[in-house]
Amino acid sequence: MTTESITGTPVSGTARAMPGALLALAVGAFGIGLTEFVIAGLLPEISADVGVSIPAAGLLVSAYAISVAVGAPLLTAAGTRVPRKTMLAGLMALFIAGNLISALAPSYGVLMAGRIVAALTHGAFFGIGSVVAASLVAPARRASAVALMFTGLTAANVLGVPLGTALGQQLGWRSTFWAVTAVGVVSLAGIALLVPARPSEASGGLRAELRVFGQVQVWLALAVTALGFGAVFGTVTYVAPIMTRVAGFGSGAVPWLLVLLGAGLFAGNLAGGRAADRRPMPALYTSLAGITLVLGVFAVTAHARVPAALTLLALGVTGFMLVPAVQTRVMEKAADAPALASAANIAAFNLGNAVAAWLGGGAIGAGLGYTAPAWIGALLAGAGLLVAVLAGALDRRARPAVEADVQ
Repeated sequence: MTTESITGTPVSGTARAMPGALLALAVGAFGIGLTEFVIAGLLPEISADVGVSIPAAGLLVSAYAISVAVGAPLLTAAGTRVPRKTMLAGLMALFIAGNLISALAPSYGVLMAGRIVAALTHGAFFGIGSVVAASLVAPARRASAVALMFTGLTAANVLGVPLGTALGQQLGWRSTFWAVTAVGVVSLAGIALLVPARPSEASGGLRAELRVFGQVQVWLALAVTALGFGAVFGTVTYVAPIMTRVAGFGSGAVPWLLVLLGAGLFAGNLAGGRAADRRPMPALYTSLAGITLVLGVFAVTAHARVPAALTLLALGVTGFMLVPAVQTRVMEKAADAPALASAANIAAFNLGNAVAAWLGGGAIGAGLGYTAPAWIGALLAGAGLLVAVLAGALDRRARPAVEADVQ
């Protein structure tokens, strides 16, 4: 499988040296990641300003996740005949508009509308951006290119969320949305100037692209995403009470612990890209096995400060090692519609997170303790590993048939 067959665009010598275009995509990923995650730290300020309860303000998070899951395949499908650079620029313009609406929102309802508009672009941007990133490098570096784009998302967790939260607390929550809007403007300029313009790829239309979802391997890859990332972020959702009420940290340590987690995400993403370039399926197995093991260990080490912090770092590393491997696998298995399948993968990511967080919350509410999400996460990641092993077995079974056809 070559990059040409995945992206529909040959990799030229010029395209092999396109760090500027990858940087523009990473900046966009940073802005999108920031607008998704930073609001959690600003819920008290938002609820007080727009006159709603904190649980009602929390619906701004849930609505965003649902909108990502809905918007990812719909917007990507709507742009099947649009050149990818044009689509990326349009999505970033819509993202800017959504955050402007949020920054200027006079009421809770308008703020909710702004969040939904911004969220609709999320999955399509990552889906199309992953395909574009893969097309900018040689075939052997596809996963690393995708990982480089996703460093924007990890950087949003490491630096953006703590800084954005501090900015919102000091200057008002609207200042954070103005900052996110500015990041979107920078990304839009970078896309316009640095991402190469290419003709729209040949397409048989939406019906033809939807046929990729008739392939078992595509659905198995999406299941791995939902289970693997649900395991990680279903636990991370409750990291503050785990680290304060179980491990014994003070509330003031939580931002630094999140930075530690973010550093693990950043390192794991880059390491996962290199590993997936060399041996894609072993990289997938290793990440899922690592997530399963680390979450099981975390449920035990959460009762002591230093071991809990070190395990949290390890969770970040193993968790985001999964990103490049599963994202490139989805594009490979859906070679006739890589952007649409890749966007569906982002939807699976958010769906898995939402369901796992709900399961973890239910377990805590049932009196099973704050470490219950980690045990649930270990079970989910273990199930994801079994699905990945099944997908690998199907690959091996199909290979002799393909070789026989060639002969």
